[in-house]
Amino acid sequence: MSDTSSDIEVMNIFFHRILDEIDAGVHVVDEAGTTVIYNRKMAEIEDMKAEEVLNKSLRDVFSFEHNEDSRLLEVLAKGTKIANAKQTYYNNQGQEITTINHTIPIVNNDVRIGAMEIARDVTRLEKLIRENMNKRGDTRYTFDSIIGSSRQIADVIDASKRATRTSSSVLIIGETGTGKELFAQSIHNGSQRSSGPFISQNCAAMPDSLIEGLLFGTKKGAFTGAIERPGLFEQAEGGTLLLDEINSLNPSLQAKLLRVLQEKTVRRVGDTQDRSVDVRIIATINEDPIDAIAGGRLRKDLYYRLSVVSLFIPPLRERQSDIHELIHFFIDKYNERFGMNVQNVDELVQQKLVYHEWPGNVRELEHMIEGAMNLIDYEDIITFHHLPNHFRHKLHLLGDDHDDSFGEVEARSMLIEEQGSGGRRETGNRMKSELKSLAQYLDDAEYIYIKNSLTQNQFNITKTAKTLGMSRQNLQYRIKKHKL
Repeated sequence: MSDTSSDIEVMNIFFHRILDEIDAGVHVVDEAGTTVIYNRKMAEIEDMKAEEVLNKSLRDVFSFEHNEDSRLLEVLAKGTKIANAKQTYYNNQGQEITTINHTIPIVNNDVRIGAMEIARDVTRLEKLIRENMNKRGDTRYTFDSIIGSSRQIADVIDASKRATRTSSSVLIIGETGTGKELFAQSIHNGSQRSSGPFISQNCAAMPDSLIEGLLFGTKKGAFTGAIERPGLFEQAEGGTLLLDEINSLNPSLQAKLLRVLQEKTVRRVGDTQDRSVDVRIIATINEDPIDAIAGGRLRKDLYYRLSVVSLFIPPLRERQSDIHELIHFFIDKYNERFGMNVQNVDELVQQKLVYHEWPGNVRELEHMIEGAMNLIDYEDIITFHHLPNHFRHKLHLLGDDHDDSFGEVEARSMLIEEQGSGGRRETGNRMKSELKSLAQYLDDAEYIYIKNSLTQNQFNITKTAKTLGMSRQNLQYRIKKHKL
């Protein structure tokens, strides 16, 4: 092999290695529209293998509504460069692909011999934007949609209704499945902003590289493929923006969010202009905010700015008196959806459902009812055997040994009441009628201990915090949580 051949072979190795390491799709066709170069990133963007594309006509592999929709074919035909143009097309499996392309004709001695395209994938971003735009009118929940008449849920509804009178930020705290978005929509629909848009964004549903542009918007040319686009703050102008799982945002984005909240202006990514926004922010978090702050998942200054109004949505295990009402609501819902006529659940099942821990809360209860109604033939009563297998296994554990453990739990409740000089509100009565979870038991103990410490220190926050070995902020959070 000659030195020249060796040099060409080495250069080819370099060339292909560089192409495959570039963080952009590269697609080159010859004068006939046949693919001659197709790098690894382009294969990832289009979810295809290189051998499915290489040495094949572009028209045979990809589909477009019109041939002119292909930037490569357009540039090949006209010989004119197209910069930062979006196109949507379909791969050989019919999967929709959206890219921002920089497409250039390849010319040799004034003869057009092909065209090349450098592509950035925005398929996921386009999908997320469409989904969020569709949510503008999807605010079907009001306070009448909230099922339950227990004191625990009634208190939250009452506090939420008071929050409709202002545009202050709201932080909704509750476990997964407790209905945080239901409360957020109810506040929006009960406020003067009800005629404005309601946009919801789950902060954990997308990577940091996309969410900044989605929230704050982008300026054309800010980065390769960036186009002029308003963010969710601008789209929610005059309405409400719900930021779900706010503790999933990284600290730098939380700092930018804090700036928007404080200054009521937003700056698009890559822009130098600040734009005024009139948006009410409702944020949700599925853990104790103090734990999130301690773990570095929530900035302390952002927490104080968001929690002007704090709502604590009780888990289902703390509002067991609502379970019967919720069961009938979900039965009616799926009767209508499935064309069935289920009337109730039998007493054994109802008793077991009341004492179930419900780690998935109301959402888990709804899925259980839906699953049971899928297993019913012609009966009108849900029995134990209609429950999904995993529920039957869980609930079986609450069977015969339930009564054996009841005396011990009741004794512990009495001990807490004696130590607490009267005990927590309704602790005695509730413990006589239900088996508490460890979390609820500890929650009651925390209430009593903090209340006693406050009393001993004449409700001096600084002294009480020192006695308990916690910060003033931590103590104030727990005072608000327990409504002391």
